[in-house]
Amino acid sequence: MANGNTSPSRVGLIEGGSDNDALFLKKFSGEILQTFDESNVFKPLHTIRTIESGKSAQFPVTGIASANYHTPGENIADGGNSYLSDIAKTEKIITIDKMLVASTFLSNIDDVKNHYDIRSVYANELGKALAKRFDIALAKVFCAAARDSANLTQVGTSGGQLDVANNDFSAPDTPGTVAATTGADLVAAFFTAAQKLDENDVPSDGRFCVLRPQEYYKLVTGADSSNSFSLTSAVNSDIGGQGSLASGSIPQIAGISILKSNHIPSTDLSAVSTGDGSSANDVFGGSGVGYNGDFRNSLGIVSHSAAVGTVKLLDLATESEYQIERQGTLFVAKYAMGHGVLRPECAIELVA
Repeated sequence: MANGNTSPSRVGLIEGGSDNDALFLKKFSGEILQTFDESNVFKPLHTIRTIESGKSAQFPVTGIASANYHTPGENIADGGNSYLSDIAKTEKIITIDKMLVASTFLSNIDDVKNHYDIRSVYANELGKALAKRFDIALAKVFCAAARDSANLTQVGTSGGQLDVANNDFSAPDTPGTVAATTGADLVAAFFTAAQKLDENDVPSDGRFCVLRPQEYYKLVTGADSSNSFSLTSAVNSDIGGQGSLASGSIPQIAGISILKSNHIPSTDLSAVSTGDGSSANDVFGGSGVGYNGDFRNSLGIVSHSAAVGTVKLLDLATESEYQIERQGTLFVAKYAMGHGVLRPECAIELVA
């Protein structure tokens, strides 16, 4: 007579293995990847290069050629006749930072007692933490690109800092003193920025702007300096607006795609180290604080994807381990990347 026992089909067991929970961790990993992608604004807006090994990557940069009218009989190959272009060449090196990690520990007894899937909540939070750090770092590097005048193709030229209230490229007189801006100011600033990018020979395709939410919705409502609502907004066919008050969106102004993000920095971090461990990526001129600078006047960024680059050594990955001695599971999400300025002429920082 049978003893009443049975042999269950263990859904977490890998064929040929012995760990009955091995397959359950795949869900955790997938949710981190999804959250990371959804929470990033800057990820598709810049140049990313993946390396399989090493500590840094080289981005070759070339200058521009010149043209001259030829006089019959003169030797084009003779350097004294000024027909030959000495095309400038240099390189940009971006170094991998220390590994960035987000982690948490889930007690086994808490997991068993809990009445809902806490693992998915933890997974979302770890992904958001990495996405936020990634986005904030890139926003800072775009600001650094706009302030960088080391442009090879047009020496001494950068995108610059565009004072929105005055609609000119004079840097803020007193950092931290932020003048009020209106929706109309921002619209005018977009056309000034577009003109500057044209003058810097930046391609029209791939231009974008990322604004703080406050400035983004001023574009939608046409708000004045006191944030009063007005229909003199960028949702206006006369200035090419294609947005909608119903959806609260502004797709494009002056050929520049408009996005919003909470990750535009707004405080003075010039004396605070990012802790990334790579002095080579000190984007604000060797200040020793990594990606940090003074962002008290920053409102947003107008740029092209060629302005900033990321070197990726280790893409987003997850690890988990059940620790018998601690009676719980350690979850870790991580990546190893580095960010740097490539073409300063492609970036403009909107300031007040």
